[in-house]
Amino acid sequence: MADTTSASQTLSREDIAAELESLANELRNTESEVDVAVGNKSVTLSPDETVDYDIEVSEREPMIGDKRESISIEVSWKADE
Repeated sequence: MADTTSASQTLSREDIAAELESLANELRNTESEVDVAVGNKSVTLSPDETVDYDIEVSEREPMIGDKRESISIEVSWKADE
């Protein structure tokens, strides 16, 4: 069974940086469990000491409409059972 918790917000660049710094601090300063803020909820995860890290940057300039840019970051690991 897969559980997914998601949230979408429009934030200032400063607020987004603070969210990413908070996650980085959790990963850096925690022995085992990491608390991840997802909207108004907190999810506790148990990442391995080493994890897979993927980053993708997308730039789209359609014929009609505004140019769109995005960054997708994925951090994953095999969870202990």
